Amino acid sequence: MLPGSIQISGETLSGAEIRDICESLRENSVRLLSLRGCQLSERDFGHVCRAAAESRSLAQLNLNLGIVSNINRVKQLAEALKANRSVQSLFLHGSPLTDAGLALLNPALSIHPSLVALDLGDCMLGDEGINLICGLLPPDGAKSGLKELTLSANPGVTSKGWGRLAIAVAHSSQLRVLNLDYNPLGDQVAGMLAVAVASSRTLEVLDLEGTGLTNQSAQTLLDMVENYPTALRTLILAENNISPELQQQISDLLSEGEEEEETEAREVTAREKNPWICQNNSGSQMVLMTSGLGDSLLAETEM
Repeated sequence: MLPGSIQISGETLSGAEIRDICESLRENSVRLLSLRGCQLSERDFGHVCRAAAESRSLAQLNLNLGIVSNINRVKQLAEALKANRSVQSLFLHGSPLTDAGLALLNPALSIHPSLVALDLGDCMLGDEGINLICGLLPPDGAKSGLKELTLSANPGVTSKGWGRLAIAVAHSSQLRVLNLDYNPLGDQVAGMLAVAVASSRTLEVLDLEGTGLTNQSAQTLLDMVENYPTALRTLILAENNISPELQQQISDLLSEGEEEEETEAREVTAREKNPWICQNNSGSQMVLMTSGLGDSLLAETEM
């Protein structure tokens, strides 16, 4: 039987429910475990962590909205992650970790062999926490690292911390999604992030919703998108003091880039599928119709 999911939100969990969850984890029948905003005792939280440590099927663990509510729980979760080898996505949004809690969790995060997505939004982090997170974004080719990172609503981080993150993003060979929404970044930090995006070869999504940006930073981002080839496909700028015209210009440019890539990908795929497609020096295509294959091939390239 394929692993399934257990998703519970905002409930007080009984001992019997915890036993069922732990049994399913140990039987490797759970791929996704979400206990978002649930209430459970210290003892039961420990049971869940120990079962998660033994699970070989668990790929996504969601403990959002205050589940990891104290240092003792952070320690238990860290021990579980040290033993676990399967978790790919860890969501701790809304947990009062602080930098001290993240320091306890970080050794387990940094050595985990499968972790690629991490949500530490609204976790009361500061600059020291950001420094630890940068270690999860190793420079080009050093080792595997995060592909998705959420740091929404951590207002304790200063421009120094965000600058450190921007440097790490610029040199990360893995990161594809970065969510920084609802942080008081301002135009200065946005400028640093623009440089990071221009340098990154992988970053496809950047969420800057509600981050105190103005037309100044929007113009910088527009210049970046217009003049530098990047992997960026989605830039979220809602709830900022940015004109609709500038937002639309950025959106249009990103859309154009995506369409061009899709067209190029289809052309490459078509050439690989059939040797009768040739490329001439001017960049136009010539389709040689042989044995009726030309029509079907044309249909393929237009899909």
